[in-house]
Amino acid sequence: MSQLLLMVGTTKGLFLFTGDDRGALTRSGPHFPGRSVYSAVYDDRGGRSRILAAAASMHFGASLMSSDDLGASWHEPDVPIVAFPADSGAALANIWQLALGGPGQDDVIWAGVEPAALFRSADAGASFELVRGLWDHPHRPQWEPGGGGLCLHTVLAHPTDPERMLIAISAAGVYATDDGGASWRASNTGIKADFLPDPSAEFGQCVHKMARDAGNPDRLYLQHHWGIYRSDDGGAQWSPIEKGVPSTFGFPVVAHPRDAGTAYTLPLHSDMVRLTPDGQIRVYRTTDAGEQWEPLADGLPAHDAHATVLRDAFAADVLEPAGLWFGTRTGQVYGSADEGASWSMAADLLPPVTCVKTAVLA
Repeated sequence: MSQLLLMVGTTKGLFLFTGDDRGALTRSGPHFPGRSVYSAVYDDRGGRSRILAAAASMHFGASLMSSDDLGASWHEPDVPIVAFPADSGAALANIWQLALGGPGQDDVIWAGVEPAALFRSADAGASFELVRGLWDHPHRPQWEPGGGGLCLHTVLAHPTDPERMLIAISAAGVYATDDGGASWRASNTGIKADFLPDPSAEFGQCVHKMARDAGNPDRLYLQHHWGIYRSDDGGAQWSPIEKGVPSTFGFPVVAHPRDAGTAYTLPLHSDMVRLTPDGQIRVYRTTDAGEQWEPLADGLPAHDAHATVLRDAFAADVLEPAGLWFGTRTGQVYGSADEGASWSMAADLLPPVTCVKTAVLA
């Protein structure tokens, strides 16, 4: 029987939830309490059963932790393995994203960091190298930080072509590579930000999150600082898809793991307020690639719920039917075992939730 692994990063450590019943998960943690965890990933390739988590301390910086026994013990390198080379003139502030490599890259792991840069590991996370093609891009000196910092927060490997990949940076926008990271191009055509001197600027767009459609690898969903977008050509062109949502501001967007055209978002009131609209927590779903959105609210608070859900604090699991999970800045985790039709609280009184990741254990 398959077991679910739910990894919940918070500002005060990592919590792990496991079980074969999504309504009765066993919790452990906080692991490395007092350190913020903005990214985690489970690696089951090559016979591994490894959790990688990025833990950051305000005193000692960010470190990559690993566990091969579901959190019973952890290894922390004596020397940070994700670190800028001396000639870069930069120092690591945080690791915002950990992502597994594409097809045929069983030992590749990507790390997106702050200040915005991409690191690649070719040895399953034992060591990392700075991706110079992105770091040396002529746009980089002009990138400006978003409210959370200048962070590379999204890495989308292509499911069939290991040379193709998309990344997103706040507040630089989307960049794409077709040659494994040797060269990169801005990929923000169609995205607009009214607060910029040039709303359609080639870069400088504050992209909050991207997700890839389950049925079409060239179809992408994007939550912008102001706006929800779709691309049908691998990110070359973006079009707004906002009909039916109460606000175009938000952080996460999640694609269904199997159903083509199905995606989820969780709107917030505005960039100035950053709370769920009208004190109601509502997940919005599209089943037609963004032509229409519908609210999913059964079991979620209908009033006096002033919550915030961050860009990586919403995830789907691949069980059947698919499960959905999100965590709030007020320390609640909500889950759905029926693709969003109904919800229940999975955890309460956690520290502010910064990321939610899922995996299935064979």
